[in-house]
Parts: sequence; C-alpha cells; structure tokens
Amino acid sequence: MPDLSQIVKAYDVRGVVPDQWDEPLSELFGAAFARVTGASAIVVGHDMRPSSPGLSRAFARGAAALGVDVTEIGLCSTDQLYFASGHLGLPGAMFTASHNPAQYNGIKMCRAGAAPVGQDSGLAEIRSLTEDWSATGAPEPAAEPGTITQRDVLADYAAHLRSLVDLTAIRPLKVVVDAGNGMGGHTVPSVFDGLPLDLDALYFELDGTFPHHEANPLDPKNIVDLQARVRETGADIGLAFDGDADRCFVVDERGEPVSPSAITALVAARELAKHPGGTIIHNCITSWSVPEVVKEKGGTPVRTRVGHSFIKAEMARTGAIFGGEHSAHYYFRDFWNADTGMLAALHVLAALGGQDGPLSRLVESYDRYAASGEINSTVADQTGRAEAVKAAYESREGVELDELDGLTVTAADWWFNLRPSNTEPLLRLNVEARDPETADRVRDEVLSIVRA
Repeated sequence: MPDLSQIVKAYDVRGVVPDQWDEPLSELFGAAFARVTGASAIVVGHDMRPSSPGLSRAFARGAAALGVDVTEIGLCSTDQLYFASGHLGLPGAMFTASHNPAQYNGIKMCRAGAAPVGQDSGLAEIRSLTEDWSATGAPEPAAEPGTITQRDVLADYAAHLRSLVDLTAIRPLKVVVDAGNGMGGHTVPSVFDGLPLDLDALYFELDGTFPHHEANPLDPKNIVDLQARVRETGADIGLAFDGDADRCFVVDERGEPVSPSAITALVAARELAKHPGGTIIHNCITSWSVPEVVKEKGGTPVRTRVGHSFIKAEMARTGAIFGGEHSAHYYFRDFWNADTGMLAALHVLAALGGQDGPLSRLVESYDRYAASGEINSTVADQTGRAEAVKAAYESREGVELDELDGLTVTAADWWFNLRPSNTEPLLRLNVEARDPETADRVRDEVLSIVRA
C-alpha cells in the first residue's frame, strides 16, 4: 500500500513518480475527488512534466468510471485551470508539482468556482477514500460511465485576463520573460498577443526536465539569466514565472529584483482606484509598506496567515478585492479569489506603460523598508528554538508579540517573524526595519538564538 501521508500535503498532493505515486493511484484519486465533490462534471488540466499527461488521463478515467463527465483542457498553467473551474462552474484538478524538480508531480484541486480544496475542505476525505480503495480495490463503477472530452480554453483565459486590466494607453515596452521551460511558455504568447510589447522569450520550450534552471524564481540563482538579459538588451522590465506559471517575479530595468511586497502594494493601489474603499488581504510577512499604501489609498488592510487557503478564506469572508503574499502569489476577486501571477504581471505592465519613468522609480514609493528576505535554519527542535526566541523578547520594553502565524515580534522601527516549516525541520526568519543596519542587527540577534 502506498504511504499517502508522505504525498498528501496541507493543500495538495505532491510526490516522486513512480516511487511514491503512479497512474493506478491517480485513478483512485480521480474517483475519490468525484465522490467527495459530488459533482456530475469536472475539468482536468496538466503541466509539461513527462508524467503529467498519463497521470491526468488516469485521474479522468477514475472520475468517469463513477459516472462523472470530464472536460480535459490539456496543457495549461495552474491559473488557467482555475479560470476553467470558474468560467465553466466545475470542480477542477491540475497536475503539476509547480517548482519542484522533474521527478516530482502533484495535484492541485478546487471545487467549482476555483474554491480551494485543502485538508479541512475535502483533501482529508479524498486521502481517506483513496487509502481505503488502495487496500480493498477500486469502487463499484457507475451503471453508465461519464464522458471524457477535450476543450481548449487558452484563448478564453487570455481574453478574460485582458478584460480585467486597461492596457489601451500603454507605451511600447521591451519585456524579457523567463518561462523556465514551464507553462509560461504556453500562456504568455496568447496573453501578450496584440499588446505593444517587444517580447524577448527566454526558455519558452516546454520541457519538464528543466534543462536550464529550476523553475523556481524565489531562489536568486534561478533569475540570474533573466537579470543578465534585461541588462544586456536595455529592456524595460523582466518577468519570471514558476513551473506552473501561477507565480510571477519582477525585475526592473537595472536587473534588480522588485520585492513581491512592492508589487502587492502597487497592484493594491490600482485595484483600490477601481474599487474605492475595498479590502486588501496581506499575509503576516509582507512589508509594512503594504498596509500603509492600502490605508493611504482609502482601503482596509487585513492581515492573515501565510498560505493560499488562508488568503482565499479571508477573501471570501471579507469580500476583499485583492490579496498578495511575499512568495509572489497574487489573488483577485475578479478571478474567483484565485491566484494568478499573469494578471499581476498585466497590472505591472499597465502601470509601467502608463507613465514615462523607469520601473525602479515607479516602485520606489511602494518599497519603503529594508528586508532580510526569508532565511531558513535547519533545527532539530523547532518548538524549543522558537520558544527560546520568544523568551528572549517577551520581557523587552517597547515590543509586541503575536502568534497569528509562528512568532511575530514588532518594535517601533523593526519587526521579525519566525515560522516553522510544515514539511521540513526548518525555522523561517523574515526581518524588516527602517534601515539596513537595523535589519542586519535584528537578523543576527535572532539567528544567534535560533542556531545556538
């Protein structure tokens, strides 16, 4: 029997193929997804990994065997699958392992309207059914199996995104895009088609073995080629997408990375111009700049835990118009509260192309503080080291502690957050301060305790 505890995570399924899961198991996942959602029809898509078409088709067979009609949209980005789920009003499953290495694959699942499926919203039940059927055999098939049909939604997805951002007045821009051999190579040409953009395409060939670099732009080494190309060609902006193209990272005309917090603040300001007084969600490790800009633009900032299920739940609860995370996930009410890096990219292009200055100057007002970036420490005792940090700060004058997500300690001119990883023996530290020297001092002080 497969050990599903190793591959069913908090928000998705993720594991090595075929060692940890394979097509017969994917077929059972498909049946379990059909049973738990209770749907009469679903939509399924997949990325460019070598194992994705087979796993995706097996999942479709499992659902169809229980009488569910399956629409296969084939190669797509994760946000394209969310579009299909919202546009068609169907639960969906996306086969991808995002930025993980080539031997991995996974499933991101949602209910109709792109509503998330996580541990508390159906994933635990899907795992339980799959385990039962792994032990006892596949479920009884329906008297009449469902149909499996194909549908191409790429053009509809691109048109929907472009309908959400006014791009009519932008000046011509030279744009370098690094797709990392991932699904951005599939979606960018369609979304950018007809815009006044001189597109310089890096690694657009779909290749799930990732021959050039990992499709994980959060790691600085994976955007080196993009930075160099922007500088070489005098481009106005560089964009990098992760493997399933749901996250977008930005570099300015100097090849310098633009913090996802600054992008969150910029997009929030634009969304608030369209929806005055709206609510904006940000997680507890985005910059102080984000709630400041939101308040200055007349909006209401709401702080939440890290992770898409928390962001999406808060967006639904508050009716928020937009949400952003430090990891470059951007969520839009106009996109069924789902995350789409492509829509964030269009907002940045519209903002840049709607004025004459360079991107570095445009984002200055949204990037106000010095930040450490996320620093990981491998520790044997996550709880013990976090408690030691808490003990060191809780009696200090002029600091506040909260434990919304890990430990956040806030002073007048700095803050830090220390969170345990859910999947690895790591503590993750983020520090921000009014100046670089203070950020460095606080960083070193906290790390000396964590790593003692």
